[in-house]
Amino acid sequence: MTTFEELLRNNARFAATDVKDHQPAIPFVPHQQAYILTCIDPRVDPAQVFGLHLGDAIVARTVGGRVTPAVLQDLAWISYLHEVKTPEAEWFDLVVMHHTDCGSGLLADDELRRGFAARTGYDEAGLADLAVLDPAATVPGDVEKILAFPYASPRIRVTGLAYDLKTGVATVVVPAATARR
Repeated sequence: MTTFEELLRNNARFAATDVKDHQPAIPFVPHQQAYILTCIDPRVDPAQVFGLHLGDAIVARTVGGRVTPAVLQDLAWISYLHEVKTPEAEWFDLVVMHHTDCGSGLLADDELRRGFAARTGYDEAGLADLAVLDPAATVPGDVEKILAFPYASPRIRVTGLAYDLKTGVATVVVPAATARR
């Protein structure tokens, strides 16, 4: 059996349960008003790290948990929807979380990055900027990108965390602040 076939079997088991039927009925706003941006690394699962359940949070995952143009576009869209469809509802706590021992750190290797850029045509300098060698050093810049983004609602609270893979502890690097226009 392939991995994909196993995933489909797992989905069939899930669909047969009533888990999805016991979620509070709200259109698209997460139950815990959380929006988490973190790394694609499978060792960093927000559901496990934060004890989340289906519908509790919006979870976005990028290489290194970095703020990219696509992340900002998604944030603009959800901000707009929230303002238009649920203006009286609570607003999000958005968490930017980078982690230790991140594979994106390999983008700091000149030869590896240069080879990837040559193969794909991606901008080498832009790739270098994605490297997370020290989450406490990279999180503040990404938080600032969100806070300065003109299409993020000023009612969103943004916090920056560094997650330690060895201890499982998420540490606040940037305390909660509201986005500004």
